[in-house]
Amino acid sequence: MTMPTRRLGRTDTHVTQLCLGTMTWGTQNTQAEAFEQMDYALERGVTFWDTAEAYPVNPMSAETQGATETIVGNWFADRGRRADVVLATKVSGNGLKWVRDGNGFAGDGISSAIEGSLKRLQTDYVDLYQLHWPQRGSYHFRQYWGYDPSHVDTQQALDLMGENLRTLGQLVKDGKIRHIGLSNESVWGTAKWLQMAEAEGLPRMVSTQNEYSLLYRQHDTDWAELSHHEDVGLLSFSPLGAGLLTGKYLNGAIPAGSRLDLNKTLGGRHVPSAHEAVAAYKSVADKYGLDITQMSLAWCLTRPFMTSAIFGATNMEQLKTAIDAVDVTLSDEVMEDIAATWRQHSWPM
Repeated sequence: MTMPTRRLGRTDTHVTQLCLGTMTWGTQNTQAEAFEQMDYALERGVTFWDTAEAYPVNPMSAETQGATETIVGNWFADRGRRADVVLATKVSGNGLKWVRDGNGFAGDGISSAIEGSLKRLQTDYVDLYQLHWPQRGSYHFRQYWGYDPSHVDTQQALDLMGENLRTLGQLVKDGKIRHIGLSNESVWGTAKWLQMAEAEGLPRMVSTQNEYSLLYRQHDTDWAELSHHEDVGLLSFSPLGAGLLTGKYLNGAIPAGSRLDLNKTLGGRHVPSAHEAVAAYKSVADKYGLDITQMSLAWCLTRPFMTSAIFGATNMEQLKTAIDAVDVTLSDEVMEDIAATWRQHSWPM
């Protein structure tokens, strides 16, 4: 089956419904393994790839920061196929001291970040440049349990956003980036970015990269409405719940070298309620003879606001299983059982 594509925002760019995630390259994966993944993904028609200046993760560290972009850049240099890929990367917000001294978007942060990324990626442009997390803070990554935006000065936040948007607009004019997007953003923040762009004739945010899966459906309410009316599609990260929705951690299993083996909390996802929900979804998959990984990804692609689901893999078997999800069609009966399971296991982490 040909890999289907969807339009990126209101642009003329179309991206594949599955996006190759790269965040393990440089820690859990060697460059040779990453090259094999990129070769296979492109062969299968997955032409949308996502990375970040902060990668790799598991762990994230000063010693490895930027290694993932370097690996991707080495692949471009070796294979000569930059033009075949819609490439997305991200500029880090404040907080990571080893990434440009933790300054995030402040001052010349975005301008210096894109120069670093372009050098590592061995390209003169990126197709989609995303703000990895808001400078003012975020409720994503389980931060919602104590989320309180009341400490943020509204005007200061808006002033910085305006400054950043003008910088991004200039980088678009310079040809260093083609489109801009968000990540770990809120509905309010996205609405303000769009409002500023319209008022000043600057580039619109074309997408948001937020977490979304059968286990985490925050995008189903206000976000769904904004995505529909403003054409800001979702690029879902962790559509497999950091590996939970592969079923590999059921019954207390922790495979050697897996993400849970390296990250004991899975970013707050490793809780009993999440495992209970996974077991319930696994029962649905088994009932209909489906692979739970493929069912989970195929379900994400049914969502009306979904532009692309970003999956990652640490071995070729995982990669092939994920890509084959594009061939899976979920029946009405499967969808009904998934909906019933969500009602029983809503917000499990």
